[in-house]
Amino acid sequence: MNITIIGASAGIGLEAVKRGLNRNHSITTLSRSEVEIEDKKSLTMILGDATNKADLIQSIQNADALIITLGTRQSMKATTLFSDFAKLIVEIDRENKIDIPVILVTGFGAGESKNYASWPVKIFLNFFLKDVYADKTKMEEIITNSDLNWTIVRPGRLLDKELTEKYHIENKLFKGIKIGEISRADLADFLIKQAEKQTELKKYITISEE
Repeated sequence: MNITIIGASAGIGLEAVKRGLNRNHSITTLSRSEVEIEDKKSLTMILGDATNKADLIQSIQNADALIITLGTRQSMKATTLFSDFAKLIVEIDRENKIDIPVILVTGFGAGESKNYASWPVKIFLNFFLKDVYADKTKMEEIITNSDLNWTIVRPGRLLDKELTEKYHIENKLFKGIKIGEISRADLADFLIKQAEKQTELKKYITISEE
């Protein structure tokens, strides 16, 4: 299948590219910088901006599924990247229905999940990532109020570890929920498998190591 990955040049997005290619999919990427990967025979790279309408339309025109892994790298400054993207993809959907799985990565601490985070995580979010997560929350709200076939994925702390394909997911928040660490490789595995078969349609998913 053809999978488009938005924000694919590093981190989760790059791992999703690798995992998608490994599972014999054709991958299209949209990112500001080149995707550095050796095997590019089933990879189509579009250098552009996820908040530019023409770039975004080009990247999704032949897609069977869409994975969004936008990030601000190391920046903790206030941003509108996430909400700007969400507004644009919803606008495109209204003009020409996007009838494919749309899987977005935000983070545990976005939206209502913040109320279920541990005190150390709450303190870190409030002091360091408050503005970033505020915009991630806006993105969630815009997307979940749309007609898109969305799944929101909220991982715990991200690690650079090898793929295990062993992880635990929850699709409901509850008192005492424990969301720990997850490798980017395992998170990417889950994203690609949801693109293949969207079993968690219109659900908020938390994911961490088993």
